[in-house]
Amino acid sequence: MFRFHKSLDVITLFHKPSSSASIRALTLLKQASATASETATIDQASDHTPQNKAQRSEFELNVTEDPPTSDQLRNILEYVGARKAGDIVKGARDDTDAMKKLAENAENFKRPVIVDWNNGRAVAGDNESQILRMLSTLPEGTTSA
Repeated sequence: MFRFHKSLDVITLFHKPSSSASIRALTLLKQASATASETATIDQASDHTPQNKAQRSEFELNVTEDPPTSDQLRNILEYVGARKAGDIVKGARDDTDAMKKLAENAENFKRPVIVDWNNGRAVAGDNESQILRMLSTLPEGTTSA
């Protein structure tokens, strides 16, 4: 049996250091990344089944303070749905309006936004349960052949 390691999923945080919500999201993502990369030690007297089941897949965390490109924004809006354009870009009524408002002023982009590019998902804000749900459903890091 061969094991092919797939590349890690890329999770991007569009971050604003002056935002407490963005700082909370960054802290949560860093903790989740560290937890995912830890491996439990095998102790013959202990059963690690619950921990192994709860373990998340590793991911590559990309933190940027830059606003998204127009292509990235288009993807993010597709991931969250047209009705939530206002959660991503201030005052946006729909996807087209969001693109226009971001082009007018990059500060219209609301941070934090966490994006799972590989699996087409995004979370606006620092809702811990939504972020953890997104991370907990990342595919396994290896495939067998």
